[in-house]
Amino acid sequence: MASSKTSARGEAKTTVSPGAVRDAALTLFAERGYHGTALSQIAEALGIRTPSLYNHMKAKQDLLRDIILETSEQVWAEHEQAVHGVGDVVERLRRTVRVYALRHATHRREALIVNRDVDNLEEPVRSEVLELRRRHAHAIRDLIEEGVAAGRFTEEEPTLAAFGILEMCVSIARWFREDGPRSAEAVAETYSRYALRIAGLN
Repeated sequence: MASSKTSARGEAKTTVSPGAVRDAALTLFAERGYHGTALSQIAEALGIRTPSLYNHMKAKQDLLRDIILETSEQVWAEHEQAVHGVGDVVERLRRTVRVYALRHATHRREALIVNRDVDNLEEPVRSEVLELRRRHAHAIRDLIEEGVAAGRFTEEEPTLAAFGILEMCVSIARWFREDGPRSAEAVAETYSRYALRIAGLN
């Protein structure tokens, strides 16, 4: 968060933290897109001059990289944590979809940026992020295939089902509001049940 200090000459001087810069970038990238946001707009939101931003970053691309890569890594870590030590394949699918849906309700800015601006990443980070996405999608597909083999699910197109489940959760970031009629937890729980239906739970 930006704060103001008064210099010896009585002039107001605004200081910011790296976290405040990231937060301002999150809001503006989510609202306007990466290319629709100028560094001058981030600086304006923080109440500082544009050159002062370079005390906290090298370039606008650094902000995008950190937001998308960190978010993608967190999504994969949450998936692994959700399924770890859980024997029942139905419960594994339910848990991992629940945490994915919950993330899109509670980290809406990050989700909007990741799903819109990944193509604006420079290499090699872009390929790294896309590989994390593929790994996650394959993990969901593999759970459905495992459930089918065990007689727990009936879906004949696990790849399409996995895609549908993930896209369903991604959409939450576009419509969910904290002051809406349902909590983030309630939405995530409902979507996890939808996922089991998509997989064809017996």
